[in-house]
Amino acid sequence: MRVLVIGSGAREHALVHALQADDSVSYIICAPGNAGISAEVDVLPVDASNPDEVAELAVRVQADLVVIGPEVPLVAGAADAVRERGIPCFGPSKEAAQLEGSKTFAKQIMAEANVSTARAFVCTTVDEVAKALDELGEPYVVKDDGLAAGKGVIVTSDRHQALEHADNCFAKGAASVLVEEYLDGPEVSLFGITDGVTIVALQPAQDFKRVHDGDEGPNTGGMGAYSPLPWAPAGLVEEVTASVLQPMVDAMRLRGTPFAGLLYAGLALTSKGVRIIEFNARFGDPETQVVLARLKSPLGQVLLAAATGKVAELPPLQWREGAAVTVVVASKNYPDSPVTGDIISGLEEANALLDVDVLHAGTRISDDGDVVSAGGRVLSVTAVGETLAQARERAYAGVDLISLAGSHHRRDIAQHAAE
Repeated sequence: MRVLVIGSGAREHALVHALQADDSVSYIICAPGNAGISAEVDVLPVDASNPDEVAELAVRVQADLVVIGPEVPLVAGAADAVRERGIPCFGPSKEAAQLEGSKTFAKQIMAEANVSTARAFVCTTVDEVAKALDELGEPYVVKDDGLAAGKGVIVTSDRHQALEHADNCFAKGAASVLVEEYLDGPEVSLFGITDGVTIVALQPAQDFKRVHDGDEGPNTGGMGAYSPLPWAPAGLVEEVTASVLQPMVDAMRLRGTPFAGLLYAGLALTSKGVRIIEFNARFGDPETQVVLARLKSPLGQVLLAAATGKVAELPPLQWREGAAVTVVVASKNYPDSPVTGDIISGLEEANALLDVDVLHAGTRISDDGDVVSAGGRVLSVTAVGETLAQARERAYAGVDLISLAGSHHRRDIAQHAAE
């Protein structure tokens, strides 16, 4: 099977790694890829936000399966364009991807599916935001309605800051923002692979959104993750599959917009039970790095089953014993105005460590042949171990061998869970 992976981040590097381990996958191409991916498989240029360009590339490379990593191509309709060319594609249609593209739309579907979520007000002016903040009280949660690469949400006890965030969203062109009630309790990311009828859940993970240790500082796209979750209640995956994932898939199908691909549920385990924070329409980054590091089942066959309506025929997913931890190395000034173009050293030494993979995110090859930073989140150093503590130790041993001027990372990824 020839597989084309669309994207250029550490999530796509993790997908490439997992696909390489599948004996049924004979050839992998990634577009546009990055410096780390290009060292392992063929990469080709593509404007991933242009659905026709993605589809034409799939035809040109004679792909048997296209796997679309990021949300922007999905919301633009890349999966539809690929399927119109008669090629199986892992990724929801443009209409179905609105589950991530519009938080208001997602709330409507949750209501139809009877899925528990936070109370929310959809606001189109700052005055409406102010009223909603007063109605729900603090801590205040304000979300951009559209795509914001994981950085469109603010959680604060400062009313002025909440209003300012809403104002910024409107200034950037948002038609509406959501003001939501705050959900207490730990957060969990749970991915489900679906063909639009049947959904199979992967193992849960937890990611770390804030930029600094102790969950301080602004939200980011994610600074690290780990799996499994030793503290999660028994039966959580089965409960969420039955009460959240399958009802959402059923509701989407009944609307005539079946969701086939990766349904990502962001959960809060609140004092009142499981509540949904948000849905995404693709693999989460950095959680994918740890979830796929633990998956034993052949990923290519699993994704092909979802793309061809055969998830119900899959054997139960197999998982490796032990744990996985990933730590994100970010460039100077991330998430505000990341500095790029600096040389990264120590990659080979880190990759040579036992059970450590340095997955590239924002990297490229410079004219001089050096690997340099090319984005805010630069690397995901991912390690597996028999325990969370061991996986954590190995991941940080890898991070400590890497050098990038001005870079920063959190030192507390999976610390509490490991202890």
